[in-house]
Amino acid sequence: MPLLYNLNMETISGKIAIVTGGTRGIGRAIAERLLREGVSVAICGRSGESVERAVREMQPLGRVAGHAADVTKVEQVGEFFRAVDREFGGLDILVNNAGEGVFRKVAEMTPEEWHRNIDLNLNGPFYCSHEALERFAKRGGGFIVNISSLAGKNAFSGGAGYNASKFGLNGFSEAMMLDHRHDNVRVSCIMPGSVDTEFQGDPAKRGGDTSWMIAPEDVAEAVALVLGMPARTMISRVEMRPSRPKQQLR
Repeated sequence: MPLLYNLNMETISGKIAIVTGGTRGIGRAIAERLLREGVSVAICGRSGESVERAVREMQPLGRVAGHAADVTKVEQVGEFFRAVDREFGGLDILVNNAGEGVFRKVAEMTPEEWHRNIDLNLNGPFYCSHEALERFAKRGGGFIVNISSLAGKNAFSGGAGYNASKFGLNGFSEAMMLDHRHDNVRVSCIMPGSVDTEFQGDPAKRGGDTSWMIAPEDVAEAVALVLGMPARTMISRVEMRPSRPKQQLR
């Protein structure tokens, strides 16, 4: 599906993008969507084997590269971005997608579980954005898309760590936009609800039928939409919900 819905939309063909957590799920769908638009894409993931497999499978779609990197480790983030510099020679788009959730009530949550939420969902986007902004300054601008969650505005029992990380990511996104909008940097935050990925667990444990959920490709389409907006316009926040969520039986 082409991104140029009308003549006012901008093409992103020829741009260079990083998608963190791009080996599966939402990140994989975003990487594939950008490749189909002619974007050169670099992905990262914690497992070198999974990164290599994803790159190999996506190569027919376009120019793609990948590196093993844990975005919670600032040193590994720096090494990843320098590798992208060597391979692609620049950066135009950063999609902070890598994330996970540990769901416990506060009294039951360990400090290690708390940090798993905060380090990946909030610290990782900061580390990556810091690297990206340095490169955007040299290229005269860029675009950061943070994949957040409706959990970043709607708290729920058992989600304190995840809620805190996503509330924080939403606030970080808005503040970064205000900091750098006059540097020709646009920042958008995508906030999906229930998405049909491994993040939600075994489909059998979700009742089997996941057709009511948002598909990863739907989130990827939202990313493509915000990236293609005319330069004069920025979609700063997108909320996505299943049209017909699964009803609770009474």
